[in-house]
Amino acid sequence: MANHERNAKLLLELLKLPGNCRCADCGAPDPQWASYKLGIFVCLNCSGIHRSLSNRVKSINLDFWEDELVEVVVVLQFMESNGNASAKALFEKAVPVYYYRPQENDCGVLREQWIQAKYERMEFTGETKYPPISYTTGFYEGVLWKKGKENTQFLKRKFVLSEREFTLIYYNKENESKGPKAVISIKDLNATFQPEKIGHPQGLQLTYQDNNHTRNLYVYHERPEEIVAWFNAIRAARYAYLKTAYPTGSDEELIPKITRNYLKEGYMEKTGPLQKETFKKRWFVLDSQNRKLLYFKAQLDAEELGVIFIGTENKGYSVKEYVPKQARGNKWKCGIMVVTPQRQFVFMCEQEKEQKEWLDALREVLSRPMAPQDYSIEANIQYKS
Repeated sequence: MANHERNAKLLLELLKLPGNCRCADCGAPDPQWASYKLGIFVCLNCSGIHRSLSNRVKSINLDFWEDELVEVVVVLQFMESNGNASAKALFEKAVPVYYYRPQENDCGVLREQWIQAKYERMEFTGETKYPPISYTTGFYEGVLWKKGKENTQFLKRKFVLSEREFTLIYYNKENESKGPKAVISIKDLNATFQPEKIGHPQGLQLTYQDNNHTRNLYVYHERPEEIVAWFNAIRAARYAYLKTAYPTGSDEELIPKITRNYLKEGYMEKTGPLQKETFKKRWFVLDSQNRKLLYFKAQLDAEELGVIFIGTENKGYSVKEYVPKQARGNKWKCGIMVVTPQRQFVFMCEQEKEQKEWLDALREVLSRPMAPQDYSIEANIQYKS
């Protein structure tokens, strides 16, 4: 009969080894699941993906580790000699510098494809693959489902990414004879997964600058592997551009600039410059890298209604809780004031929790010193009502 208490104790001791205190795949702290096929410790979310790949996972605390079925002692020795650090050295030996490594709060498709790429497709073991993996070639083309600018319908559109030209092109029809609908510069392109916002598990938001306006494209692909390949192909092209634009920049400096998630998104109510105008509900996005607070009529709009630059306190910017005295039309009561050298902006949040999250996020941007490129971003912003 298996000694469950002893086996669990041995596993918990193994968790104390260097590298085992965080999930082998997403870095979440205190992993409580183990794969006795791979000899790694993973978190609950990643354990489900491993189970779907038949990687034989068990909970350290909730499952019984039977001696006769899994030869626990032998398996534990295997884990001890390998563990998360050794598995990482083997399965992540040759991860491209631009490839996105999912974190614990990232969406399911990124986590799933990272695990499949590592352990099932063996993409990062350093072995030469032919034909080369799609996102490594510097050129990528295919069909994505794209949301229409004026409606909610998604239609198939051909996209072409060129690292050599630093462009992403898409066509309104699969037939290219009429020319591209848009030629997007890699210079300002950002890609971020937005499955809940777009309403599809493989939903990707592409954002770029067009005549000093922020333009959003919302796309998806039916195949998870394909949309993640697109994401990493865009990251590869962005990395190549950044190496050209900032030749002395280190990878440590450039990698965070390749793509980014937005610090905070959500609805707030907004009034006009006199603070007497009727409040209107708007979708706000805080792009901390570019120090921009953008607002849209709805969360899937293609173009912003306005943008607010968030500088530093010593440049005349600030944020605080605020209750307007002459509010009209507002349904929400938790107020925020953003002060810039040009004007004051008043917003209302539905709940105190949202108010606090927005205040914390805005203060995080305010506290960061401005970089040289931030001044040109500030100069190009024209405030709207």
